Amino acid sequence: MDPRHSAQDVVRCALCRDAVAPMYCNVCHTHLCGDCVEVHFSNKSKVHVVVPLEQFLSTLNYPKCSTHPTEQCELHCELCDIPICSSCISSGKHIGHLVDNFESFESKNEVIRKDLEELEKSILPNYKKSAVIITTQKTDQHKHYQKLTAELNKQGEALHREINSFIQRKQSEIDDMNAQHLAALEKQEDVINTTLHEIKQIILHLKSLLESSNVSRISKYKSRHGNFRKLPPKLKISPPNFQPQKINREQLLKQFGSLSSLSIETVEQGYTAPSSEDETSHPARPLLDVPRLIADIPTSGYDYLYNVSGLSDEKFWTRGNNEIMKLYNMKGEVIESVQSKSGNMPADIAVTQKGGLVYADYNDSSINLVRGTQIQTLITLLGENRNLDICVADYDAGAVVVVSAAGKRRFRYTGPPSTPRESFRPFGITTDSCGNILTSDRIKHRIHITDREGHFLRFIHNCGLLAPWGLCVDSKDYLFVTEKDTGKVKKILYYK
Repeated sequence: MDPRHSAQDVVRCALCRDAVAPMYCNVCHTHLCGDCVEVHFSNKSKVHVVVPLEQFLSTLNYPKCSTHPTEQCELHCELCDIPICSSCISSGKHIGHLVDNFESFESKNEVIRKDLEELEKSILPNYKKSAVIITTQKTDQHKHYQKLTAELNKQGEALHREINSFIQRKQSEIDDMNAQHLAALEKQEDVINTTLHEIKQIILHLKSLLESSNVSRISKYKSRHGNFRKLPPKLKISPPNFQPQKINREQLLKQFGSLSSLSIETVEQGYTAPSSEDETSHPARPLLDVPRLIADIPTSGYDYLYNVSGLSDEKFWTRGNNEIMKLYNMKGEVIESVQSKSGNMPADIAVTQKGGLVYADYNDSSINLVRGTQIQTLITLLGENRNLDICVADYDAGAVVVVSAAGKRRFRYTGPPSTPRESFRPFGITTDSCGNILTSDRIKHRIHITDREGHFLRFIHNCGLLAPWGLCVDSKDYLFVTEKDTGKVKKILYYK
């Protein structure tokens, strides 16, 4: 058998969906059957270039094989997610793995084209707008702080004027009191000086009388000492004093004015890629018409297998109907085992962003985090979507209930409109990178896929699922499903 066709789905026509597609449009990147080529050319909006699929594949730039350097990797192993060559197939290392001839190349190209379109038409313009806004904000910032400084100086000048005016008033009062004080002293001085002069004249007159020995003049003398024995009243003056008050800086600051503090916050800018009216009911990435089983991984040690949670793209934790949780690789080998702290059967498991195992213990109502050999009690969520919605699968109510991060109910999904309500019994629940919600229906042996608004997208019921229970997705949106009764973990590809 040609290795490039081992475990490979036939490429179907993108238009009629039924016939094998041996042709490929390089412009539209569409697989076509012979009958639909003419229909495709009828679309005159583009100049189509339709070539045989083999010719398109021959133009691809295949990588060199790291294991067989002389070979080109014209094949791709879905399970290992690596390019491989025909010698890799012959080596037997990929027996049972899904191998295709880079059919995922087209979908990856489409993802790149959509990413480029979004970057060029939405993200880049939004960042340019943000850059313009920053420039405007810097200009406004400069003007604002100039205005702020001007207002501060203006208030300072006003305060200085008030202080200077107050000082001038007080100085005027001091000058007036100084003049009054001086006038009182000078008046008293004049009185005393006049009396001194009069006393000196009397002294001279008395001396002349004594020297003259003139009986007539001496006999006429009358003493006036009584007028001078009483001294003039002494001035008692209490000069003014200035008692400066302690400056109350707080009060002064209040009178001067307050300056509010600078507040800098980062506000998340909501960004949503441009969408048409009906995109809310379709995922950002196209779903496969027929989901593909990539790996069928057996587990051991459980009578019933319940939950799965991915540690990485190559490892996953499981829990069944006993107290042991096990870490497996893609080959079904047990890498690590952990026993619950209480010895009870865990009710559910999850893996934190840092790779820690979290499990719920139903019997003692605890949430526990496993760190090496230590187990710490925590609180956690059942499921959280990329938009921070909280998603819960309610088996008894037959519904998936989604609430916002604030606790407000957003919607309640009870199955597609064509499904009787009582037939929907959700068990496991998970979300993928597109925000789509996947729920296992153990009774009907299928997986429901809805978008983030609760609109039904499709079922996964073709991969031989038997009593699907636990769900998780890895970083590449591969779905891992536990089968309760078979003890298997199935890896499923459901995106193109």
